[in-house]
Amino acid sequence: MTDISSAMRLAADIRAGHTTAVTAVTAVIADIEARDTRINSVTRIFGPPAVAEAEKIDRRIAAGEDPGPLAGVPFGVKDLFDVVDEVTTAGSVVLRESRPATHDATVVARLRAAGAIPVASLNMDEFAYGFATDNAHHGITRNPHDLARLAGGSSGGSAAAVAAGLLPFTLGSDTNGSIRVPASLCGVWGLKPTFGTVPRDGAYPFAASLDVVGPFAGTLEDLRLVYETMYGAAMTDLPSVGTLRVGRLGGWFANNVSEPLARAIDAVAAHLGGAETVQLPEVARARAASFLITAAEGGNLHLPRLRRHAQQYDPATRDRLMAGALLPATTVIQAHRFRSWFRAQIHAAFSNVDVLIAPATVGEAPRIDQPTIVVDGQNVSARANLGLYTQPLSLAGVPILSTPLAGTGGLPLGLQLVAAPGREAALFAVAAELERAGLAGRAPLPAKGR
Repeated sequence: MTDISSAMRLAADIRAGHTTAVTAVTAVIADIEARDTRINSVTRIFGPPAVAEAEKIDRRIAAGEDPGPLAGVPFGVKDLFDVVDEVTTAGSVVLRESRPATHDATVVARLRAAGAIPVASLNMDEFAYGFATDNAHHGITRNPHDLARLAGGSSGGSAAAVAAGLLPFTLGSDTNGSIRVPASLCGVWGLKPTFGTVPRDGAYPFAASLDVVGPFAGTLEDLRLVYETMYGAAMTDLPSVGTLRVGRLGGWFANNVSEPLARAIDAVAAHLGGAETVQLPEVARARAASFLITAAEGGNLHLPRLRRHAQQYDPATRDRLMAGALLPATTVIQAHRFRSWFRAQIHAAFSNVDVLIAPATVGEAPRIDQPTIVVDGQNVSARANLGLYTQPLSLAGVPILSTPLAGTGGLPLGLQLVAAPGREAALFAVAAELERAGLAGRAPLPAKGR
């Protein structure tokens, strides 16, 4: 079996002639067909075009050319990215009769230019509205660490495919936590870049004032390379961690955290020099504003189609979109005004710290047969509330790196590393230090899950 645990190593092996792009792509497709029936992370395999592209990569290498830093590496895309000649359905049957894409999404095109090969589309909550990847049309994506548990969403197929070792990296989108939540629950690395810095062209929108596209990967170095490729330029040298001031979000972000996750965050804070606690004001209102803005923008986007094809939508998605479309303009305007104020509060916090740490979710992945989490002593819907800690931070448009915590002894747990806009390099520096110290890293699958 071709080793796909590292995209960078696989590309180096392909360039050096130790294996071929065709071998890598066909092995990955065969593995998906054999193992994904249990996980349900993949919705379509781009078999013939992927193999044809791999053959081109091998011919270029044989001719002495360098196809790029991701030469021959297979990857998957959340089913809202345009892939040329494929229909982009955004996880819904509503769009299945649409015309195939005539161009790749910009980030897919950039990855192809670096030698990478899209091989599959990946499961998601319909139109990216949810935190569970419980799709009425394609079924539920299961967590590779425990098939009885949720993978998170809405980019659950993207996170699960990496966690299961089916693909070395994947693409997702994050409006209110749709990269950070599944990355945390599945124990892989995920990045929500600074809002507006990575092109969204060719990615089906949800809420345009919040949507961000970003990568998942099994290794931190792969995450960095894929992000730089999507961004279109390499980061400057990472800063020394010793020069970075680290804070720990308290209050809202300390409530409801599970004991194992709280201990892990304590260990991270201690290693980083006893991070001082930072309190953000009005976080509950920030989360409410995020809900309202998302609902209003999503509802407005879908309203014309809902008027014609409402019964084709997943009922849970349809009802929320319709409710959002009915929100009064004054309510939405007030939510945006509050967003501007809250964004200023977060940005102001970075005058005293360089990186903030916060939990990504309240704890481990919920069970599928009991899809709830405990918030303030009450069992509440996981699908609606797994973004408890991610939604408020989305309002600020800041970069956030979802970091899998190591050595917790159970199901995966995750941490958000947060920086000021444009400071992704600081996030990667802190993440690399936590990995070096054995506090962060991809969560290993149980033996039976391999």
